[in-house]
Amino acid sequence: MPMKDPYEPAIAASAPSASTFDPEYVDRCRQMVETQLRARGLRDARVLAAMQTVPRHEFVPDALRANAYDDQPLPIGEEQTISQPFMVASMTEALELSGRESVLEIGAGSGYQSAVLSLLAREVDAVESRASLAALARARLARLGYANVRVHVGDGTLGWPAAAPFDAILVTAAAPEIPAPLGAQLVEGGRLVLPVGSAEMQTLLRVRRRGGQMFTERLFPCRFVPLVGRYGWSPEE
Repeated sequence: MPMKDPYEPAIAASAPSASTFDPEYVDRCRQMVETQLRARGLRDARVLAAMQTVPRHEFVPDALRANAYDDQPLPIGEEQTISQPFMVASMTEALELSGRESVLEIGAGSGYQSAVLSLLAREVDAVESRASLAALARARLARLGYANVRVHVGDGTLGWPAAAPFDAILVTAAAPEIPAPLGAQLVEGGRLVLPVGSAEMQTLLRVRRRGGQMFTERLFPCRFVPLVGRYGWSPEE
Protein backbone atom coordinates (compact mmCIF):
# COMPACT_ATOMS: atom_id res chain seq x y z
CA MET A 1 0.00 0.00 0.00
CA PRO A 2 1.47 3.41 -0.95
CA MET A 3 2.32 5.82 1.85
CA LYS A 4 -0.37 8.46 2.47
CA ASP A 5 0.66 11.94 1.38
CA PRO A 6 0.73 14.20 4.49
CA TYR A 7 -0.68 17.07 2.42
CA GLU A 8 -3.64 15.15 1.04
CA PRO A 9 -6.45 17.04 2.89
CA ALA A 10 -9.05 18.37 0.51
CA ILE A 11 -8.55 21.76 -1.08
CA ALA A 12 -10.92 23.70 -3.30
CA ALA A 13 -12.68 21.76 -6.04
CA SER A 14 -11.36 24.34 -8.51
CA ALA A 15 -7.83 22.95 -8.13
CA PRO A 16 -6.24 22.43 -11.57
CA SER A 17 -5.41 18.95 -12.74
CA ALA A 18 -2.14 17.52 -11.42
CA SER A 19 -1.13 17.10 -15.05
CA THR A 20 -0.34 20.84 -15.18
CA PHE A 21 2.60 20.26 -12.81
CA ASP A 22 5.83 19.49 -14.68
CA PRO A 23 7.23 16.25 -13.10
CA GLU A 24 10.70 17.80 -13.19
CA TYR A 25 9.70 20.12 -10.35
CA VAL A 26 7.58 17.83 -8.16
CA ASP A 27 10.40 16.77 -5.83
CA ARG A 28 11.75 20.30 -5.57
CA CYS A 29 8.33 21.61 -4.61
CA ARG A 30 7.89 18.88 -2.00
CA GLN A 31 11.32 19.69 -0.56
CA MET A 32 10.38 23.37 -0.43
CA VAL A 33 7.32 22.53 1.65
CA GLU A 34 9.29 20.28 4.01
CA THR A 35 12.39 22.40 4.58
CA GLN A 36 11.09 25.95 4.19
CA LEU A 37 7.56 25.65 5.58
CA ARG A 38 7.02 22.69 7.90
CA ALA A 39 10.51 22.98 9.38
CA ARG A 40 9.76 26.60 10.32
CA GLY A 41 6.56 25.78 12.13
CA LEU A 42 3.81 26.16 9.55
CA ARG A 43 1.14 23.58 10.34
CA ASP A 44 -2.09 24.36 8.46
CA ALA A 45 -2.50 21.20 6.36
CA ARG A 46 -4.64 22.94 3.73
CA VAL A 47 -2.07 25.70 3.25
CA LEU A 48 0.75 23.16 2.93
CA ALA A 49 -1.30 21.19 0.41
CA ALA A 50 -1.92 24.31 -1.67
CA MET A 51 1.75 25.26 -1.60
CA GLN A 52 2.63 21.78 -2.83
CA THR A 53 -0.06 21.87 -5.53
CA VAL A 54 0.69 25.22 -7.20
CA PRO A 55 3.58 25.00 -9.72
CA ARG A 56 5.65 27.98 -8.59
CA HIS A 57 8.00 27.66 -11.57
CA GLU A 58 5.11 28.71 -13.84
CA PHE A 59 4.96 32.11 -12.12
CA VAL A 60 8.55 33.27 -12.55
CA PRO A 61 10.42 34.43 -15.68
CA ASP A 62 11.78 31.58 -17.77
CA ALA A 63 15.36 32.55 -16.94
CA LEU A 64 14.65 32.06 -13.22
CA ARG A 65 12.78 28.73 -13.34
CA ALA A 66 15.77 26.92 -11.87
CA ASN A 67 15.44 29.16 -8.79
CA ALA A 68 11.66 28.97 -8.47
CA TYR A 69 11.68 26.86 -5.29
CA ASP A 70 14.58 28.63 -3.60
CA ASP A 71 14.12 30.25 -0.20
CA GLN A 72 14.00 33.81 -1.54
CA PRO A 73 11.85 36.33 -3.44
CA LEU A 74 12.50 36.65 -7.17
CA PRO A 75 12.07 39.56 -9.61
CA ILE A 76 9.12 39.37 -12.00
CA GLY A 77 9.59 42.70 -13.81
CA GLU A 78 8.24 46.23 -13.25
CA GLU A 79 10.46 46.39 -10.12
CA GLN A 80 8.17 43.83 -8.46
CA THR A 81 8.87 40.41 -6.95
CA ILE A 82 7.26 37.05 -6.27
CA SER A 83 7.48 36.65 -2.51
CA GLN A 84 9.60 34.08 -0.69
CA PRO A 85 7.63 30.80 -0.31
CA PHE A 86 7.72 31.05 3.50
CA MET A 87 6.18 34.52 3.35
CA VAL A 88 3.44 33.40 0.96
CA ALA A 89 2.53 30.46 3.19
CA SER A 90 2.76 32.46 6.43
CA MET A 91 0.50 35.24 5.18
CA THR A 92 -1.95 32.71 3.77
CA GLU A 93 -2.04 30.78 7.04
CA ALA A 94 -2.69 34.03 8.94
CA LEU A 95 -5.93 34.52 6.97
CA GLU A 96 -7.39 31.39 8.63
CA LEU A 97 -9.32 30.29 5.54
CA SER A 98 -11.83 27.45 5.66
CA GLY A 99 -12.71 27.27 1.96
CA ARG A 100 -15.97 29.22 1.97
CA GLU A 101 -14.54 32.74 1.87
CA SER A 102 -14.54 35.54 -0.64
CA VAL A 103 -10.96 36.86 -0.61
CA LEU A 104 -9.42 40.08 -1.89
CA GLU A 105 -5.72 40.15 -2.76
CA ILE A 106 -3.95 43.48 -3.22
CA GLY A 107 -0.85 43.24 -5.40
CA ALA A 108 -1.50 40.33 -7.76
CA GLY A 109 2.00 40.49 -9.27
CA SER A 110 2.76 37.21 -11.02
CA GLY A 111 -0.50 35.59 -9.87
CA TYR A 112 1.23 33.02 -7.64
CA GLN A 113 -0.35 34.15 -4.37
CA SER A 114 -3.71 34.33 -6.16
CA ALA A 115 -3.32 30.70 -7.25
CA VAL A 116 -2.55 29.57 -3.69
CA LEU A 117 -5.56 31.48 -2.34
CA SER A 118 -7.82 30.07 -5.07
CA LEU A 119 -7.35 26.56 -3.67
CA LEU A 120 -8.29 27.66 -0.16
CA ALA A 121 -11.25 30.00 -0.73
CA ARG A 122 -14.51 30.11 -2.65
CA GLU A 123 -13.44 33.00 -4.86
CA VAL A 124 -10.58 35.47 -5.19
CA ASP A 125 -10.51 39.02 -6.53
CA ALA A 126 -6.95 40.24 -7.11
CA VAL A 127 -6.04 43.87 -7.80
CA GLU A 128 -2.82 44.87 -9.55
CA SER A 129 -1.87 48.48 -10.31
CA ARG A 130 0.38 47.60 -13.26
CA ALA A 131 -1.66 46.69 -16.32
CA SER A 132 1.15 44.66 -17.91
CA LEU A 133 1.58 42.45 -14.84
CA ALA A 134 -2.18 42.08 -14.46
CA ALA A 135 -2.52 40.90 -18.07
CA LEU A 136 0.24 38.34 -17.65
CA ALA A 137 -1.18 37.07 -14.35
CA ARG A 138 -4.68 36.81 -15.80
CA ALA A 139 -3.47 34.81 -18.80
CA ARG A 140 -1.26 32.57 -16.66
CA LEU A 141 -4.01 31.77 -14.16
CA ALA A 142 -6.44 30.99 -16.97
CA ARG A 143 -3.92 28.73 -18.73
CA LEU A 144 -3.25 26.79 -15.55
CA GLY A 145 -6.93 26.39 -14.71
CA TYR A 146 -7.42 28.65 -11.68
CA ALA A 147 -10.99 29.47 -12.64
CA ASN A 148 -12.17 31.16 -9.43
CA VAL A 149 -9.74 34.11 -9.63
CA ARG A 150 -10.57 37.48 -11.18
CA VAL A 151 -7.65 39.86 -11.80
CA HIS A 152 -8.40 43.60 -11.95
CA VAL A 153 -6.31 46.67 -12.71
CA GLY A 154 -6.63 49.47 -10.19
CA ASP A 155 -5.41 51.27 -7.08
CA GLY A 156 -5.20 48.48 -4.53
CA THR A 157 -5.33 50.87 -1.59
CA LEU A 158 -8.98 51.46 -2.53
CA GLY A 159 -9.76 47.75 -2.38
CA TRP A 160 -12.35 46.50 -4.87
CA PRO A 161 -15.76 47.95 -3.89
CA ALA A 162 -17.59 46.20 -6.75
CA ALA A 163 -17.14 42.81 -5.08
CA ALA A 164 -17.10 43.89 -1.42
CA PRO A 165 -17.50 42.96 1.35
CA PHE A 166 -14.81 40.31 1.74
CA ASP A 167 -14.22 37.64 4.36
CA ALA A 168 -10.46 38.10 4.12
CA ILE A 169 -8.05 40.57 2.52
CA LEU A 170 -4.36 39.97 1.85
CA VAL A 171 -1.99 42.80 0.90
CA THR A 172 1.34 41.80 -0.65
CA ALA A 173 2.98 45.24 -0.60
CA ALA A 174 3.95 47.51 2.27
CA ALA A 175 1.71 50.37 3.40
CA PRO A 176 2.70 53.28 5.66
CA GLU A 177 -0.55 52.66 7.58
CA ILE A 178 -3.65 50.50 7.24
CA PRO A 179 -5.64 51.80 4.23
CA ALA A 180 -9.08 52.80 5.54
CA PRO A 181 -11.01 51.45 2.51
CA LEU A 182 -9.67 47.94 3.13
CA GLY A 183 -10.95 47.80 6.70
CA ALA A 184 -14.29 49.13 5.52
CA GLN A 185 -14.59 46.31 2.98
CA LEU A 186 -14.26 43.52 5.56
CA VAL A 187 -17.29 41.61 6.80
CA GLU A 188 -17.89 41.30 10.53
CA GLY A 189 -15.28 38.83 11.75
CA GLY A 190 -13.17 39.34 8.64
CA ARG A 191 -9.36 39.29 8.62
CA LEU A 192 -6.93 41.67 6.93
CA VAL A 193 -3.25 40.66 6.70
CA LEU A 194 -0.72 43.23 5.50
CA PRO A 195 2.78 44.65 6.08
CA VAL A 196 2.84 48.15 7.62
CA GLY A 197 5.82 50.37 8.34
CA SER A 198 8.52 52.39 6.66
CA ALA A 199 9.73 51.85 3.12
CA GLU A 200 12.74 49.94 4.51
CA MET A 201 11.16 47.66 7.12
CA GLN A 202 7.65 46.66 8.16
CA THR A 203 5.70 44.50 10.57
CA LEU A 204 3.19 41.98 9.32
CA LEU A 205 -0.18 42.72 10.91
CA ARG A 206 -3.41 40.75 11.22
CA VAL A 207 -6.43 42.98 11.66
CA ARG A 208 -9.86 41.64 12.67
CA ARG A 209 -13.15 43.45 12.33
CA ARG A 210 -15.35 42.96 15.39
CA GLY A 211 -18.37 45.00 16.38
CA GLY A 212 -17.49 47.57 13.74
CA GLN A 213 -14.03 48.07 15.29
CA MET A 214 -10.60 46.98 14.10
CA PHE A 215 -8.33 44.93 16.37
CA THR A 216 -4.69 44.63 15.36
CA GLU A 217 -2.21 41.83 16.09
CA ARG A 218 1.51 42.13 15.30
CA LEU A 219 2.92 38.94 13.74
CA PHE A 220 6.58 39.35 12.70
CA PRO A 221 9.03 41.72 10.95
CA CYS A 222 9.10 41.66 7.15
CA ARG A 223 10.14 43.63 4.10
CA PHE A 224 8.02 44.21 1.00
CA VAL A 225 7.97 46.49 -2.02
CA PRO A 226 5.93 49.69 -1.42
CA LEU A 227 2.16 49.76 -1.83
CA VAL A 228 1.57 52.69 -4.17
CA GLY A 229 -1.79 54.46 -4.22
CA ARG A 230 -4.08 57.03 -2.62
CA TYR A 231 -3.78 55.41 0.82
CA GLY A 232 -0.23 54.14 0.35
CA TRP A 233 3.03 55.55 -0.91
CA SER A 234 3.17 58.03 -3.78
CA PRO A 235 5.04 56.89 -6.92
CA GLU A 236 7.85 59.38 -6.17
CA GLU A 237 8.56 58.01 -2.67
